[in-house]
Amino acid sequence: MQLSTTALLFKRRFQSVYSLQMRLFSAAVKEYDLAVIGGGPGGYVAAIKAGQKGLKTICIEKRGTLGGTCLNVGCIPSKALLNATHKLYEAKHDFKEFGITASEISVDFKQLMKQKDNAVGGLTSGIEHLLKKNKVDYAKGAGKFASDNEIDIDLLAGGTERIKAKNIIIATGSEPSPIPNCPADEKYVVSSTGALVLDKIPKKMMVIGSGVIGLELGSVYQRLGTEVIVLGNADKVCPFLDGDISTSFRKSLEKQGMKFILKCRVNAARGGPNGSQVDLEFPETGKKETHDCDIVLVAAGRRAYTQGLQLDKVGIITDKYGKIETNDHWQTNLKGVYAIGDVIKGAMLAHKAEEEGIAVVEHILGEGGHVNYRTIPGVIYTYPEVASVGQTEEELKAANISYSKGLFPFQANSRARTNNDSDGLVKILSDLKTGRILGAHIIGPNAGEMIAEGVLGMEYGASAEDIARTCHAHPTLSEAFKEACMAAYDKPIHS
Repeated sequence: MQLSTTALLFKRRFQSVYSLQMRLFSAAVKEYDLAVIGGGPGGYVAAIKAGQKGLKTICIEKRGTLGGTCLNVGCIPSKALLNATHKLYEAKHDFKEFGITASEISVDFKQLMKQKDNAVGGLTSGIEHLLKKNKVDYAKGAGKFASDNEIDIDLLAGGTERIKAKNIIIATGSEPSPIPNCPADEKYVVSSTGALVLDKIPKKMMVIGSGVIGLELGSVYQRLGTEVIVLGNADKVCPFLDGDISTSFRKSLEKQGMKFILKCRVNAARGGPNGSQVDLEFPETGKKETHDCDIVLVAAGRRAYTQGLQLDKVGIITDKYGKIETNDHWQTNLKGVYAIGDVIKGAMLAHKAEEEGIAVVEHILGEGGHVNYRTIPGVIYTYPEVASVGQTEEELKAANISYSKGLFPFQANSRARTNNDSDGLVKILSDLKTGRILGAHIIGPNAGEMIAEGVLGMEYGASAEDIARTCHAHPTLSEAFKEACMAAYDKPIHS
């Protein structure tokens, strides 16, 4: 059947308009050398490095502020609260030892939280400035795969934008791991996120999880006057720590007033305006208990966050834990698509993600790119601080590695004694035959800063004797590290 003249004209006009729309749409799709999904420590660092290297780069972040969990609701705000409450603790308990009298010490909780928010705000805006400085485009919205090399961005301001990239890095981080029968309402049963924005100081807090997050946030509120009880399913706190350090750590926290119920299982937790409860069970005896409190903090770790990325649409493979599988160069099974940080295997640490972000960009450019996972330090910012790198004594025994051990207490360090801050010790583990440092573990003042010496030493294959024969300034806390190294290959001087 022949089309009428009017119908024919309409068809041609429709085809013309459609063709024009497609050309306009095609022209509107921006193309990049690299697109980074996620603006956390791994993502924004990768984007900045790519910009510095001359790659046309875009960083996509749906939170609306850069810095990821670490800066917005993790590392940075928690450390602000830990620092402030440690000063409070010192004023209440330590000043009198120095002859300083401070009366009527009180807490302005709103100002405490405001200072935390100010620190976060200043840092997030600073990262945005760094992206601009390095000519990195910044898209505020949620990115998802449209095809192997295309990303649709659901913009926070409304609408969707499509971009195309030769290379893509997934750096979407992690989220708190939920516990069965313990739903977080972020008011009475809270995750780490909710614990950072409580509107008042609770009288009693039950912390589910005896790991880093639970002990750090538990310390914050314990110093503010909250009765804090930590629940753990293992027989020690932070089971990944070296045994000597874990034992000393628990004793120190107990001395400050923190309480522990270990080797237990949490069956349920619930909360409301009239109070919260936690149901416990002890597997060894079958005994069950219910504990009352004001706030329940669920701090049982974190899990990879990849929802909404449409990974299945492009066939990106994940493991049974939801983590993205990658090869030794952080590349997924999809060519040109990489993943870093908390969404892949390994420790969920901001500085690990940063190293991976830089390494991936270097790999894309053919410049190598390498991360030594044996020298990734871990730090717990309680008081005293705990820091470690390398293998623990338990791991060396399990691997049947012959080793030498050196211990040095801060009680024997002149600077620590002068500062009236001498709890803790330094522990060095070295290869019995070569003397090469295999692990360094510290509990004590400034442990998080001191561990860098151990990391650098291990990175360059130093022996305990190498560090022991390196001159350290006196009086400094770092001398304790030197003396522990002396103890690992011979004998220390001051203990």
